[in-house]
Amino acid sequence: MKHAPICGLDIGTTKTCAVVATEGPDGLEIVGIGEAPSLGMRRGVVVDLEQTVRSIEAAVEKAERMAGIHIEEAYVGITGDHVRSTNNRAAVAVMSDDREVTQSDVRRVIDASTVINLPAERQILHALPRTFTVDGQDGIADPVGMTGGRLEVDTHLITAGSSFVTNVLKCVHRAGLEATGLVFEPLASSAATLSHEERQVGVVLLDIGGGTTDIAIHSGGGVVFSATVPVGGTILTNDIALGLKTTAACAEEIKQRHGAAAGDDGERIAITALDGRTKRETSAAELRRIVVPRVLETFRMAKAKIVENVPRDLVLAEVVLTGGGALLPGIEPIAEEVFGLPVRIGVPTAIGGLTDTFAQPQYATAIGLVLFGPDGAAIRPGAGRRGRTFLDRVRAWFSEIWN
Repeated sequence: MKHAPICGLDIGTTKTCAVVATEGPDGLEIVGIGEAPSLGMRRGVVVDLEQTVRSIEAAVEKAERMAGIHIEEAYVGITGDHVRSTNNRAAVAVMSDDREVTQSDVRRVIDASTVINLPAERQILHALPRTFTVDGQDGIADPVGMTGGRLEVDTHLITAGSSFVTNVLKCVHRAGLEATGLVFEPLASSAATLSHEERQVGVVLLDIGGGTTDIAIHSGGGVVFSATVPVGGTILTNDIALGLKTTAACAEEIKQRHGAAAGDDGERIAITALDGRTKRETSAAELRRIVVPRVLETFRMAKAKIVENVPRDLVLAEVVLTGGGALLPGIEPIAEEVFGLPVRIGVPTAIGGLTDTFAQPQYATAIGLVLFGPDGAAIRPGAGRRGRTFLDRVRAWFSEIWN
């Protein structure tokens, strides 16, 4: 049986990336990746519809050419400060006569956990079960087949602003694609970069993109907390350009080459002046005076959200940095200083077909979409305020857009 290709579409602030995967002998394998500059997105929000459509078309065309496959649908990444999360608990009675928990009971209890007070302009993206309880026995990962009369679930719910989501869907549709599902981006990045052991023990994943830094905290195999900080790598590039009075292109090159890496304070760094022609120099010490405070601020903002929303007794073993911002030289020691935990750079490893070129942090979200999408967005129901399934809501959004 031939499996249809799976596509992930990451529409970021600085780049749009499309990934195509097909079923291989050992599971999913990457067969195509395409990327294009993003000119119509800011911090996860569409600010120019036509520019965003063109970025999607360009990235998808490159991925199709590499894969030799025509793409018609994709799992689409969603981020932005409009995304929120909360945890909820629900319970249902087991329906079968023999009191054996079935998959239907699991779906019902997860659906019940999505019944929360939501403003009219918000929609549930994900309902992620963390742990189940059967007749008071808690800590159950999969209750199907167990015997009991009462099934409970602790669920992590992720919601988004409907208008922001609708605008992303509109761009995807105009680019000739259908959205198979929507995925909060740090969930996708987690699928690509985290091991099973890390999810169990407790890990903070920070996906540092161009316009946002996404947070996902895993513990006990489930998502405990997720959020977005509206600061990313683009603002650091702007800081360098303003502080050193250079062009944005030169600032980006300096950021990628030197970043916050330790070195001789007297080391000289070449700079292109604003006229694009005149050359001058600055010191590594001056660059760090610009870079380090901004990186510290970003991590402290993320930590503040975590401290405010995560129980103090939750054990966290490490921090994993991914996304393009994780490539900043010298970023690990700053993260260790703020979080007081070991830090590593997260690269996609959970899928075949990757070359060294694409086994990089900046591709974690796009690659993770083809992993998390089919298992996380489509199988686990995320009921809306009126009990609608995820696909029901997608159809409703398109109906609102085009009718």
